[in-house]
Amino acid sequence: MKVIIKPIVTEKMTEQGETLNRYGFIVDKRANKLEIKKAVEEFYNISVESVNTMVYGGKEKTRYTKSGIIAGRTNSFKKAVVTLVEGDKIDFYSNI
Repeated sequence: MKVIIKPIVTEKMTEQGETLNRYGFIVDKRANKLEIKKAVEEFYNISVESVNTMVYGGKEKTRYTKSGIIAGRTNSFKKAVVTLVEGDKIDFYSNI
């Protein structure tokens, strides 16, 4: 099971990374906090202090088009906010 799917790079998460040393990731819905902690520590070679998780359910969406109404649903996902030990940092932009 691939635990970490992708990092969350938004204005809010960037601000939290700079001030509170917290970073966000979209993770596999079946992963628990211990698996997420282990995966982040191994991948980025840092120490994790705590992990908070939340599951977002998909939303119903509709659009009006020329051919009629299109109804659908967005994907559900699990988000993990990882707090690092003081002194550790993650640089998402190092290899751009």
